[in-house]
Amino acid sequence: MTSSAFSNDDDRWAAAQRRDPAAEGAFLMGVLTTGVYCLPTCAGRPKRENVRFYGTAEAARASGLRPCKRCKPDEQRETLRYGFVETDLGTALLAASGAGVCVVTLGEDRAGLAADLRRRFPRARLIEAGAELSTELEQARALISSPAAGFAPALDARGTPFQQAVWRALRQLPAGTTVSYAELARRAGRPEATRAAAQACGANPLAVITPCHRVVRADGSLSGYRWGVERKRALLARERAA
Repeated sequence: MTSSAFSNDDDRWAAAQRRDPAAEGAFLMGVLTTGVYCLPTCAGRPKRENVRFYGTAEAARASGLRPCKRCKPDEQRETLRYGFVETDLGTALLAASGAGVCVVTLGEDRAGLAADLRRRFPRARLIEAGAELSTELEQARALISSPAAGFAPALDARGTPFQQAVWRALRQLPAGTTVSYAELARRAGRPEATRAAAQACGANPLAVITPCHRVVRADGSLSGYRWGVERKRALLARERAA
């Protein structure tokens, strides 16, 4: 949605009332009684007669307003677009930044997955995508159906240097193979960091793309899996059958 969708004050007020994330960047909301200007998604609830709208922060400040300390409108906010796809292992959510796919999660319902995304990126501007993520969503669905398949879109997985090393080691594992946490730590360059390798698996933001389902206990039995042990079992079975 573009700023043309908020071309009059009635539309702007309606967007502010529903805290529409698509309105961020289109306008700012000035509250005369408190002397601040806010993002359209600010949690504050001013009365309509006390609100004025501004196209820029400079215009708001020129009217004597200061930035709201709650929503911090002068801070740069990242935009993430996200969408859902139904798979045979449940609903998948995929989110992407300007740099690439940053989240793929699995769950039972869309509301729960969206809430998890908000917890992961509390300061981001989250916009549910339309057709612009159709290619990424379809590739994610195909990968979950056949985990040995590749995933072509660029990735933007974020983590510490060690987490990144663990995730790279996981993506280098051939489909159908498994490793222990100790072996994974060794492949990531820190053989003493077995516990940290397990924690990196738990923090993996890219289900199936970064195949933490390929990590098992030292005796070969299944360990835990952020998205459920039954999903892990199914993914490993699919890889072995391929």
